[in-house]
Amino acid sequence: MIGDPNWWGPDSEPSGTNPRPAAPMTSNLTAIEKASPGGYFGTPEYCHQYAAAPRASARKLVIEMSDAAPSLAADLVTLTKPRIISLLLVTTIAPMFITPAGLPTWSQVGWVALAGYLMAGGANAINMWFDRDIDTKMVRTKLRPIPSGRMSAGSVLLFGLTLGAVAFVLFWHFVNPLSAWLALSGLAFYVVVYTIWLKRISPQNIVIGGAAGAFPPLVGWAAMTGSLTLGALYLFAIIFYWTPPHFWALALNKQRDYGSAGIPMMPNVHGVHETKRQMVLYTLMMLPLTIMPSIVGITGVVYGVCAMLLGLRFLQLCWKIMREDGVTPTTWKLYKYSLLYLALLFVAMAGDQWVPFGHRSLPQQLIMQEKPAAMPGMVMTDTGHSH
Repeated sequence: MIGDPNWWGPDSEPSGTNPRPAAPMTSNLTAIEKASPGGYFGTPEYCHQYAAAPRASARKLVIEMSDAAPSLAADLVTLTKPRIISLLLVTTIAPMFITPAGLPTWSQVGWVALAGYLMAGGANAINMWFDRDIDTKMVRTKLRPIPSGRMSAGSVLLFGLTLGAVAFVLFWHFVNPLSAWLALSGLAFYVVVYTIWLKRISPQNIVIGGAAGAFPPLVGWAAMTGSLTLGALYLFAIIFYWTPPHFWALALNKQRDYGSAGIPMMPNVHGVHETKRQMVLYTLMMLPLTIMPSIVGITGVVYGVCAMLLGLRFLQLCWKIMREDGVTPTTWKLYKYSLLYLALLFVAMAGDQWVPFGHRSLPQQLIMQEKPAAMPGMVMTDTGHSH
């Protein structure tokens, strides 16, 4: 499983400790400080005149937070990024309710939730281990366990690897092998493709690397069926196209942080206007995908209506941002709504199963199967094994 809404994906925890957002220089921007050191971002930082005022002094907040050091237990929880994982679990568990295998048992949900949290938490911890050098340069990350000096880099890496290993064993023994391999693949994709490879070299880092955050629906689907069908890939695609507008809304507000750390996020490299244009394009590609589960018979009409209404609000906010100059409070509003949007979309998928009308059953095209389908007379246990 993956996480980065953020969530298994890039670091996206909202924070009010960042200075006023900065944007690349245009004719209506005012320079607020000298150029940042370093090659890629050796240009002045700018702050748009309409950008929202900071909610608190970053320096004051850092001083106040450093007065009381968190406990070791609190630091270990912090390494897993629980706020990010909560959304990951929604996108993992909801698909378990819409597969052809029927409704999951409480034990299935419990094991998937536990193993999923550990796998995503392990990926996030490894991410903090690798990013420890740039975390010291960003206001919102300098208080993490490693840059603050509360934990050593080696212990954090060991913690992350241990969580991933335990999660793999839990998936394998209590769910099924396919879900274990998919979850491990999500961890590997997030750590290797996004964190180690793309994050520091390409403004497309979140587009390609962000696919890590789209693994959870595959894990949930495979946990119930031991296979992947075209329906599962639609769920993957929804999150894949949701990730860029979601994360770029955050990046627009955190340009100075990313610039200080030398991370080539889209707004820092291609500017505010191009980022907004890309956000609208990805949203337009995402919206048709969100209604595909209803069209192919995975969900019913009620979900389809919910998807359209939620999507129209998403598009409205993106379009409003596009029409506004620079970085405005609407950008942060879109970021917060995007989190709610994805959660409500997947909750609507699961809840649709209890609606007594508007459903139709269509054959699903098999993409991947762990083992041959069970023969008549075979009984499937809660762990997905037949007897």
